[in-house]
Amino acid sequence: MSDDFMKAVGLDRPESGDDTVLPFAVETLDVRGRSVRLGPALDVILRRHNYPAPVARVLGEAIVLASLIGSSLKFEGRFILQTQTDGPVNLIVVDLQTPNGIRGYARFDEEALSKAAEKGELAPEQLLGKGTMAMTIDQGEHTSRYQGIVALDGSGLEAVAHNYFQQSEQIPTMVRLAVAEMQNKGDVQPKWRAGGVLVQHLPEHGGRTMPDLPGDGDHQNPETADGDFEEENGWVEAKALTETIDDLELVEPDLSSERLLFRLFHEQGVRVFEPMDMVEKCGCDADKIELMLGQFSQEDIQSMIKDGEIEVTCEFCSTQYFFNPNMFGINEE
Repeated sequence: MSDDFMKAVGLDRPESGDDTVLPFAVETLDVRGRSVRLGPALDVILRRHNYPAPVARVLGEAIVLASLIGSSLKFEGRFILQTQTDGPVNLIVVDLQTPNGIRGYARFDEEALSKAAEKGELAPEQLLGKGTMAMTIDQGEHTSRYQGIVALDGSGLEAVAHNYFQQSEQIPTMVRLAVAEMQNKGDVQPKWRAGGVLVQHLPEHGGRTMPDLPGDGDHQNPETADGDFEEENGWVEAKALTETIDDLELVEPDLSSERLLFRLFHEQGVRVFEPMDMVEKCGCDADKIELMLGQFSQEDIQSMIKDGEIEVTCEFCSTQYFFNPNMFGINEE
């Protein structure tokens, strides 16, 4: 690493690599944000279900977006991003268990996907179609869930995120997402990679601070409470620079988040903070599933029995669990 690069980003540690979220700030532009790079963790999630490539890309974008937003939470709990739409990919669920455990699942209609492929309509926004995206904050027992809902109107997740933060939070926000299947020398098969950058305009004296929770309402500037926002010069510049990021820069294995941010903001001065590791993690276990099954009626339990057992497969990680019906008061003869 060059001295200029290390000095510019205030780096006194090795550069962050894959499966990390890197917070940063550009004080001269009143901008803060996060950059995420996902490699092995994402590949595990997408390979596990053997999704068709177009479906994997849509789910990958949702995982990156959830990582960018959910990684800012400062409590033990969950951030859940969910889409329900009329497109070929009609359901996506991404569950981030704070501080850094991520999992994701997509449901799609094979016939609708085939028709979309015939028409050449495989862009993520076309596969999602119209519907809603919900972002849920769950801090556990004895707390109320917060849920913010935004319409999916045929736009991609980047545009939806922009609209959500502008309308619900009064925080001008720019998001870039990219997902790609890449094969490097020595790889037996291609691997999924993804990256993203979230940039927010948070002037020190503008009534805004870095949000702890999406939608908690503390970050609204009274001067722009009607939803209007007169763009300041710093934000105009930051947004223009962020728009120059191309997809390859976000997924390139040899380009760290630090170096990407240096490319973007070296003239303005960018400061990076400690990165956070992201790990593929599913929260399912036999005890939780047993508790869930115990809430069903005897009739429902009876209908689940196959070959003398109750089989439950986790939609996220595909782990199979088997239970004896006797555990739920059912005696099979």
